[in-house]
Amino acid sequence: MLPVFIIEKALDLALENGADFAEIFIEDTLKNTLTMTNDKMEAVISGRIHGYGIRVFSGTKSVYAYSGDFSQRSVYSLAKEVAAALSSKKIDKTDPIILNKQIFENKHIIANYPLAVEAKEKAKIVSETYRIIKTYDPRIVQASVTYLDEDRSIMVANSEGVFTEDRAVRTRLVMNAVAGDGNQNQTGGESPGRRMGFEMFEKVNVEELAKSAAKTALTMLSAPECPSGVMPVVIGNGFGGVIFHEACGHALEATSVAKGNSVFAGKLGEKIANEKVTAIDDGTLESEWGSNTIDDEGTKTTKNVLIENGILKNYLVDRLGARRMNMEPNGCSRRQSYKYAPTSRMSNTFIAPGEDESDAIIASVADGLYAKKMGGGSVNPVTGEFNFAVQEGYLIKNGKIDRPVRGATLIGKGSEVLPKIDMVGKDLALAEGMCGSASGSIPTCVGQPMIRVSSMTVGGREAK
Repeated sequence: MLPVFIIEKALDLALENGADFAEIFIEDTLKNTLTMTNDKMEAVISGRIHGYGIRVFSGTKSVYAYSGDFSQRSVYSLAKEVAAALSSKKIDKTDPIILNKQIFENKHIIANYPLAVEAKEKAKIVSETYRIIKTYDPRIVQASVTYLDEDRSIMVANSEGVFTEDRAVRTRLVMNAVAGDGNQNQTGGESPGRRMGFEMFEKVNVEELAKSAAKTALTMLSAPECPSGVMPVVIGNGFGGVIFHEACGHALEATSVAKGNSVFAGKLGEKIANEKVTAIDDGTLESEWGSNTIDDEGTKTTKNVLIENGILKNYLVDRLGARRMNMEPNGCSRRQSYKYAPTSRMSNTFIAPGEDESDAIIASVADGLYAKKMGGGSVNPVTGEFNFAVQEGYLIKNGKIDRPVRGATLIGKGSEVLPKIDMVGKDLALAEGMCGSASGSIPTCVGQPMIRVSSMTVGGREAK
C-alpha cells in the first residue's frame, strides 16, 4: 500500500513536535451493492474506499487527520501537519523508527471471493429472494432485498514498531417484507451476514429466512395492539441481544467509561447483574459478521469476558482509552474507514447460554410478554435508558404463548434490567447488524439465548 521506508519516515515526522506515539492506518476496500424493490433492480453500485490516516498521542491528547493522496510528498506533509496540530515545539529525535512486520493467522478462510463472482449470480440471489417474499401471500404488498459484499484490506503501523496487515471479506443479504390490508401495514425482516465470501449462501437458508420475514409481517398485520404495563418479559434469542448491546454494551466501552460517561465506570469487580448473566464480546469467532483477525490499531483480536456470573470483569479498551484508564488495550478498536479515528467498539457481543429450558422459561410466566423478535430503538448512551420496538410479540397467559400482539415497546434502563434477568436459556444465537458510534458504522453481531426479565415496562395500548 505504501513502501515501508515512507511509512517509517512519516511516523518519525509525526513525532517531531513532541508526540509520544504515532500511528498510520491504510485502507483499500472494494464494495458492491445490489437492491431490488418495486419488482425491478433499483440499484447496482460498486465503489472503492482508498486512503490513510495518521494519528499522534501526547499523553491523553490525540490528533487525527486523513488523506486519499498517496504521494510521498503528501504523506510527509500530513505527518508534519498532525505533529504541528499537537504542539508547535520542535524536538531533536535521534532514534529512527524500525518496523517489525507481524502477520496473525487469519482463520476466516474465504472459499469464493465475491470479486470473482459475476454480477448476474449476485442478481439471481436477490431476485429469487424477492420472489419468495412477494409471492408468499397476496397480502405482501411490498418487498425489498439488498445484497452487499465488501473486501477490505488494511495495514497498521506505529512508532512502537507494530507493522501488520489484514484482509476481511464480508457478505450480507438484507430482506424486508411489508404486509398490508388497505388500512395498515406491518413489516418483517431478516439480515443474514457473515465474514465469508459468496459461499455464505451455502451456509444460510435464504428461502427459510425470506419466508420468515414475510410470516412476521403477516402475523403482526392481524394482531391486536399490545396492552401496556409492568410485567415479566421473555426475550427471544438472536437479535433479542440488541438490548444488551445498546443499553449495556456501549456503556462498557472505554469511549464512555474513560470519561466517566457510563453507569458502569469504576465498578470492576462489583456485581452489576443477576448471577445467571455472563456477557462476552468475542471478535475471534470463526466467520462471524463482527469478527476480525486484528483490530484497527493492529492489536490481535481477543475474547473479552465483560460480565461473569453477574460480576463486572472487564471493559472494551482501545489504545487511547488504555492511557486514560491505566489498562491494557484488548483488541477492540474499530472504525468505519480511514476517515475515522478508531475507538473502542463491540464485535460479537452476547449473553452466554445458561441452564434453563426454553419451555420452562415460557411456563414460568403467568401473565406477560414474549418478545420473539426485536426491532429498532433508541438509547441514551450515558444513562443506558432505552426504548425498543418489538417486531414480533406474543402475550403469555398461564405459562403458554397465547396470541400475537403488535405495537409493543420495551422501556427500561440497562443497569436496572441486568439484575432482573433471572432465567437464561440454552439456545444461544447470533444476529447481524450495523452499529453506529463515534468511529462510524461497523459490522457487529448481537446475541443471546432466550432470557426472562422478571419485571419490565411494556409500552403499548393503554387499558380503557
